[in-house]
Amino acid sequence: MTATTAPLTRTPVRAARRPPARLRAWATRAPLLPALVFLIAVTQLPFVATLVISFFDWNALYPKARRFTGLDNYRQVLTDADLRHSVWTTVLLTAAVVLASLVLGLLLALLLDRRFRGRGIVRTLLIAPFLVVPVAAALLWKHVLYNPEYGLLNGLSHYVGGPQPDWISRTPLLAVEVSLVWQWTPFMMLILLAGLQSRDQQQIEAARVDGATDWQIFVHLTLPHLRRYLELGALLGSIYIVQNFDAVFTITSGGLGTANLPYTVYQSFYQAHENGLASAAGVLVVIGSLVLATFALRVVSSLFREEVSRA
Repeated sequence: MTATTAPLTRTPVRAARRPPARLRAWATRAPLLPALVFLIAVTQLPFVATLVISFFDWNALYPKARRFTGLDNYRQVLTDADLRHSVWTTVLLTAAVVLASLVLGLLLALLLDRRFRGRGIVRTLLIAPFLVVPVAAALLWKHVLYNPEYGLLNGLSHYVGGPQPDWISRTPLLAVEVSLVWQWTPFMMLILLAGLQSRDQQQIEAARVDGATDWQIFVHLTLPHLRRYLELGALLGSIYIVQNFDAVFTITSGGLGTANLPYTVYQSFYQAHENGLASAAGVLVVIGSLVLATFALRVVSSLFREEVSRA
């Protein structure tokens, strides 16, 4: 007698319905929306308001007399002698500080790339100036170093029998530049030190085996490798220094030909109460910073692509 078994029948299991791709994308981005809204409210809306005000002849002392003037404020910024001088001072200040910081940062990075006892302590001490609050750093240079009566520079000069000048009055722009170089050299050093430590050591050892000197290795291997890092340091430094206000305001108060464009914006807005003119100058500063930031982002993306290709 044979037993017959009924055939097994499978009940179809419905696949879990997945949400649409667009809904999944929004669910992924949802945690970032509060930060995006905050960023727009804090940065973009004030910039739009500044852009609108820049098209008006608007003096805060006479708010009812404001009127639309189009591009007259921008024309005045670019043609006024004092404003053009502040633009030139901004360019000169930025170029001098960036170049000097890059050269000193490269020398310090080459020093810290070598192994020696106490390298960690030296690295920490060299980074310290960049961590000082900008206003505190400017006050330090103004009172502790530049002061003609009790400053350290004149104290050392008196010790060796040298002159004791008033550094800020005699060389005002140089005084501001030196304080900024002291503060930004560690930033350049960190960027270039990262570039030095990413070199191909096998290539350097092969060059040494072939009889290349340290100078030849530096010129033909190290410098070409550091080109991207030098560009990145120059662009990032320019973005920040072109907007510098603390050193000029604290050390010279914009006098003696040291007023850069950010300080001129401050004078136009808070002292002359010319909201429209100050807004136009501020917009030009933002546009210049955006141009530099665009090049900086391209350099950063190219560095990332190079590192990914090596990996």
